[in-house]
Amino acid sequence: MFGAAHGLRRTRELRDMSQESSTAAGDVSRVRLRVWIDFVCPYCLLGKEVIRAAIEGLAVDIVWMPFELRPYPTPTLRPEDDYLPAAWKQGVYPTAERMGIAIRLPSVSPQPYTRKAFLGLQYAVEHGQGEAYVDAVLRAFFQQDRDIGDTALLKAIIRELGLDPQGLDAVLASPQYAERHDAALRLAREVGIRAVPSVAVGDRLFSGTPQPDALRAEILRQTAS
Repeated sequence: MFGAAHGLRRTRELRDMSQESSTAAGDVSRVRLRVWIDFVCPYCLLGKEVIRAAIEGLAVDIVWMPFELRPYPTPTLRPEDDYLPAAWKQGVYPTAERMGIAIRLPSVSPQPYTRKAFLGLQYAVEHGQGEAYVDAVLRAFFQQDRDIGDTALLKAIIRELGLDPQGLDAVLASPQYAERHDAALRLAREVGIRAVPSVAVGDRLFSGTPQPDALRAEILRQTAS
């Protein structure tokens, strides 16, 4: 009974989110995807390419949603321990090779917390650079082996996007941005996000990286309805 009630609540919340976004966007002909990510999950870099292929040629807006796998003060993972090298050898590297995507296990130890990077995402989104920011942060960590928990690096990324890096200081010090982020994390828990990337198309939730054909089919179905 609890599981059924939770599923109904999750469906209702996703439907409400879809309706609110359609009204805000003012263009009901476009489909809006919500993509939950964490910047320290390699499958978010790989999944981003899956999503890009699935939506090619379609009228789609993407909203990047935060989900911290290990929020402070939960200890983060260390690449010198057994878990990460084994997980990458068994799953990440074979998947990336099949997809033709360059990726490597970052040496940053322990892995950074991602709250600061997500606050930076809010700043980038407000200036129309959300997609580019997500791409830059993921590539900085998984292709350039850089510490994405470092404010100076985040400022450098923001500068490369043509934005004022000093704006990040105001965002990091702002209670409003912090509360917005915390509210988004609460929403992720309420919706039932357990894995990243996860993708919501209207009230349909794909938990984990979706199959590109299934994702595209759902987008087309909702476009036609």
